Amino acid sequence: QVQLVESGGGLVQAGGSLRLSCAASGRTFSSYAMGWFRQAPGKPREFVAAINWSGGNTYLGDSVKGRFTISRDGAKNTVYLQMNSLKPEDTALYYCAATLTGMLKRNGAYYDYWGQGTQVTVSS
Repeated sequence: QVQLVESGGGLVQAGGSLRLSCAASGRTFSSYAMGWFRQAPGKPREFVAAINWSGGNTYLGDSVKGRFTISRDGAKNTVYLQMNSLKPEDTALYYCAATLTGMLKRNGAYYDYWGQGTQVTVSS
């Protein structure tokens, strides 16, 4: 079992930055990959970013390329999502997830564990 806890959300003005963190605990595996997803009210869940846990390979969704960066600290079992140049349309509940496939997947169905989410609100 893997537990994921997100933090770092909040209210920020457009153009600002936030850094989200996802701390993993429990039965952690060095081969799994991590992802960030988001969901705004009335909209489907959207892939944001993914990272391979051991290799540091990353994959970003089209809507956040050039603005967001995903990284990880293996020693802390923590994944980060650095969000810059935030826009009102980035407002959503952001979820961290882990996939035992070890592959960078944009489809949430491949993910085995999910956190509770952290709210990000960007004001115009």
